[in-house]
Amino acid sequence: MNIPGSMTQVLPLEDSSQVGHARRVTQRLAEQHGFDATDAGRVALLTTELCTNVLKHAGIGELHLRIIPGQDKPGVEIIAVDRGPGFQLDQCLTDGYSTGGTKGIGLGALVRLAQVFDAYSDRRGSVVLAQLFPRGSRPCAWRFGVSQHPHPGETACGDVWQLALDGSHCSVLVLDGIGHGESAQQAARAGAEAFGEAPFDAATSVFTRMHQAMNGSRGGAAAIAQYDGERQTLAFAGIGNIGASLIGSEGSRGLASHPGIVGVRFRKAHVFDYPQGEAQLLLLFSDGLQSRWSLRDYPGLIQRHPAIIATLLHRDFCRGRDDVTVLALNLEAPRG
Repeated sequence: MNIPGSMTQVLPLEDSSQVGHARRVTQRLAEQHGFDATDAGRVALLTTELCTNVLKHAGIGELHLRIIPGQDKPGVEIIAVDRGPGFQLDQCLTDGYSTGGTKGIGLGALVRLAQVFDAYSDRRGSVVLAQLFPRGSRPCAWRFGVSQHPHPGETACGDVWQLALDGSHCSVLVLDGIGHGESAQQAARAGAEAFGEAPFDAATSVFTRMHQAMNGSRGGAAAIAQYDGERQTLAFAGIGNIGASLIGSEGSRGLASHPGIVGVRFRKAHVFDYPQGEAQLLLLFSDGLQSRWSLRDYPGLIQRHPAIIATLLHRDFCRGRDDVTVLALNLEAPRG
């Protein structure tokens, strides 16, 4: 499976008039990707519950939308993001429990509607994830999450990502075209297309192919991570300032990149092999994300779905003056 990158669509939630718009957007998105009327209605109902919860308990927030791959058909990912007072997840999943004087059916209903549900909440706010698929389809065997956003005010994004999956092997690309806007996007997409031709080739060969494809463009920074689930090892090569970390419950390890610009100034990429050890998570991120963060500041976050992790890091550490991509991949054995 070769999964091409896509940007996150963001819908603001500031007052109740936006709930209906969000419901219509997500329902239409589901219908455009093969959901029948019943399943698209399930998406609409879940969207309404998420939006209502954000406005009621946080007052303001956002809805992040993406189409995601499934094992049979694509699904819809809906993530509610806020900076409200937070909540106790275990309590709020119990029907009848309410912090807002309501009947207390919101989060419990979400769990029943979604094939994948997860949440993280603390005093800094909440991130609530729901993934829905058409009947007969199942979530992707690998758990991963991406939060990708263009430079404020732009529609083109100079970042790209791509993920290739083959059994217990995966190959991941994050590429940041120099600058932002359409020229950066063109450079990045040229590199991603070259990566996609043979993503499991040796990373040195993939970088050479990407460099040739991006020649004459602005060029960009890129990182490729290739994970072997059988050997439990990670091969990593980076040119430029794409951040990368292997993270486990005992701490994190930064992955080494070299200076240069793919497509402009390029020496042979150096591949470093890392044992997985106790690492559970691979994180790749462009320089639109601040580099000074630690998951240790968020107790229990590493156990949450990677889409929760990527979205929370974007919420709290986005620089706000560049394209930004955060890709989180769970390194546990793929589910059947």
